[in-house]
Amino acid sequence: MSYKELGLKCGIEIHQQLDGKKLFCDCPTIITEDNSSEFSINRKIRAVAGEGGKIDVAAQQEQLRKRSFVYQGKHETTCLVDIDSEPPHPINQDAVYASLQLSKIVNSKITSVIQVMRKTVADGSNTSGFQRTALVARGGKISTSEGDVGIENISIEEDSCRTINESNNKKTYHLDRLGIPLIEIGTAPDIKSPKQCQEAAKQ
Repeated sequence: MSYKELGLKCGIEIHQQLDGKKLFCDCPTIITEDNSSEFSINRKIRAVAGEGGKIDVAAQQEQLRKRSFVYQGKHETTCLVDIDSEPPHPINQDAVYASLQLSKIVNSKITSVIQVMRKTVADGSNTSGFQRTALVARGGKISTSEGDVGIENISIEEDSCRTINESNNKKTYHLDRLGIPLIEIGTAPDIKSPKQCQEAAKQ
């Protein structure tokens, strides 16, 4: 049976890391290839009420697991912002500019205000318990040999920690990747074959 007969219809989400400095501090975007570290921090999740007055269900479930999260890092690639001991610095303007360039290339409509939001993350992969992300643009399209693929949204956000190892009661992360700028691109469900999916991803 062909993919057309099956009625395959999908969209994809792609994250592209940007070189230079992290999104909310001046640390360089260097990944430690040998997983070496100069310090280690041990933490646990404690679920508390957010701005809306409710406790996040996922965070509450993670707290019940009583799992420890160990964060390892090097001073060259990690600062107080990364370990959630200092407020984030102003957003990396080079990263914002790159996201605006991409938005123009694909004819996406740029938002009048780029507002940084917080998405709750309960798996320990962000030391703050949330990921900072900002919608940059909506709409636009890319062309493939099997037709156009619409762009639903383009955002800029910070990457999460890198997992080193995991067990039932402990998960160890490296902090070097945390905060690296990502351009997130979400397409419309216009993809109708694996070949088109791969072509769209490369495009």
